[in-house]
Amino acid sequence: MCLPRKHRNIPTVFTHQEAMQVIGLIKGDYQLMVKLMYGSGLRISELTRLRVKDIDFGMKQIIVRDGKGGKDRITLLPESLSQVIKNRIESTRLLHKKDLNDGYGEVYMPNALERKYPFAAKELSWQYLFPSHLISRDPRSGKFRRHHINKSTLTRIVTRAIRHAGINKKASSHTFRHTFATQLLIKGSDIRTVQQLLGHSDVSTTEIYTHVIKQGNAGVKSPIDF
Repeated sequence: MCLPRKHRNIPTVFTHQEAMQVIGLIKGDYQLMVKLMYGSGLRISELTRLRVKDIDFGMKQIIVRDGKGGKDRITLLPESLSQVIKNRIESTRLLHKKDLNDGYGEVYMPNALERKYPFAAKELSWQYLFPSHLISRDPRSGKFRRHHINKSTLTRIVTRAIRHAGINKKASSHTFRHTFATQLLIKGSDIRTVQQLLGHSDVSTTEIYTHVIKQGNAGVKSPIDF
């Protein structure tokens, strides 16, 4: 018996101008976060969990650890953001130094790595790129740590910026990831490459973005415009 195919909604995307308009309404580290969602195709959960060691300036890439489905992948590091990210890392270094002086500075380590590498949790490379403003008690261990920034805070900021930009679309922070994929395809990137950058296990998931392009960029004129 053939099962019915799962229906996939055509995703909402921004134009490049709309994306930049929303980004322009966001300030500071939050603007950098949104630029990375658009420029690297990151999910908001992947973005907030980035650690210093995941940024590879030499190879111009970002390593996404334990993405959707528990998979690692590599995506683009936008050249235009390199210096800003270096500044962000320096800010993280200074905050981490203060935490160490205050008797903290130990970050959460995933997948039992804390036992395998007992001293790594206090190394700069393992610190979150976008750390929380507060030190809090980790319910898993009872230790006081500085976790990564809360994604709900960024979600609220993006939602407010979209509203203030007057964009009447059903858009959210995830729309930047959809726009990343669509813009790459519009500019001629191979769909398999886009699939790898997004971390899709099946190319049919990526192909949904070709429908977005066909809707608005196929060069077909309406009869009323003839």
